[in-house]
Amino acid sequence: MKKIILTLILSPFLFIAAFAQNKPAFWDDVQTIKKYDQMYKAPVQPILFVGSSSIRKWDDLNQVFAKYNVLNRGIGGAVTNDITFYLNDIVFPYHPRQIVLYVGENDLPNEKTTPDSVLNRTITLYKSIRATLPNTPILYISIKPSPSRAAFKEKAIASNALIKAFLSKEANTKFVDVYGLMLTKEGNLRPELFVEDMLHMNAAGYAIWRKAVEPHLLKK
Repeated sequence: MKKIILTLILSPFLFIAAFAQNKPAFWDDVQTIKKYDQMYKAPVQPILFVGSSSIRKWDDLNQVFAKYNVLNRGIGGAVTNDITFYLNDIVFPYHPRQIVLYVGENDLPNEKTTPDSVLNRTITLYKSIRATLPNTPILYISIKPSPSRAAFKEKAIASNALIKAFLSKEANTKFVDVYGLMLTKEGNLRPELFVEDMLHMNAAGYAIWRKAVEPHLLKK
């Protein structure tokens, strides 16, 4: 009897300990976002920028797109499946009137990941969004040509092509191709668009993104 009582007492603590050791990726980041939302009210029906670190590190996003009522909910390091997993936390609660999505680049380094893998994960993410937001316009920013990811160039190009072909058949959806815009006329990489790690962009890189994205944003 004492063993049963002791087990009942310890069970919640064992569960908490087990969860702490096996939390989903970026769990703490998302909880921080949710706590922030409790302290500061998010814009009403914003244009939601969501995805990996290239979104999260767009530090002047609110300033450059001030007239569009935007919200940044990027998660540094996220792969496509992570964004799908957290849709109920970082997308749907904001009731966005438009979604700008950048994700997929962090999928590339995994040697088991193929362009088809990236496409299938993107389709899953897209359909998961559409299940709740069937008509919300979506802008998908293509995978960019980061110098630090040069080894995955062919995989990036093939992934972009597959995703572009898929999204071209979907309503209220736009594929914004930044890959070519971030290369020289000769098709070479441009390290000057990136910070020291050659993965994340500097102001010059984001200026290219702004020029490519802004014509497709919905005004208030």
